[in-house]
Formats: sequence, structure tokens, C-alpha cells
Amino acid sequence: QVQLVESGGGLVQAGDSLRLSCAASGRTFTNYFMGWFRQAPGKEREFVARISWSGGITYHADAVKGRFTISRDIAKNTMYLQMNNLKPEDTAVYSCAAGMAPLSMAYWGKGTLVTVSS
Repeated sequence: QVQLVESGGGLVQAGDSLRLSCAASGRTFTNYFMGWFRQAPGKEREFVARISWSGGITYHADAVKGRFTISRDIAKNTMYLQMNNLKPEDTAVYSCAAGMAPLSMAYWGKGTLVTVSS
């Protein structure tokens, strides 16, 4: 059974940094895409970043490009999201996901809350 468990969220001030982790288990993720999504209060879930597990090719949403960086450690089966220069509008529940195609995520974590105060 595939499990994705996020950690690293918290309350920070604008301009601070956080690193989120997503520990994956239950299968090998060769040929999978893994990504981060977020959902702010009262808003729809939005894509943040994704990475190809084997090749490490990344793609970031325009809203976070230059501030957030997605990465993964294959040996630890863990994906990360380094978030720098956080803004209040980054406040959201951040969830990790995995799937065989970039736009088709089959597995989801429960999420971790990031709150950025101004």
C-alpha cells in the first residue's frame, strides 16, 4: 500500500524559509512523477511543482518559480520542497502526490499546513 507522509509545515514570518518533506513508501517509484500541490482556505487546490522520480526533471509553477525548489532523494524515498522568501499568499495546506503521468496523480498525502504571517 502506497503511503505519502508530509512533514515540515509550520508558522513562519514573511521572508522566512521552510523545507517540506514527503516520505514515500509501499512501492518503487521508478517512472513515476511526484509533485507538490497546495490549497489555501476557500480556494481550489493548485499545482506547485513536480519532479520525475528517475530523471529528476523538475517543473515549477510561475507563482513559486525562483523561490521554491523541488528535489528528491532516491535512496531515502523522500521528496522535498525548499521554500524561500515565503509570502502570506503562500499560506496553504501543502500535499504531496505521486502518479504515472504529470497530470494524473493517483496517490496523495494528507498534507501539512504552512502559515506565513505578514
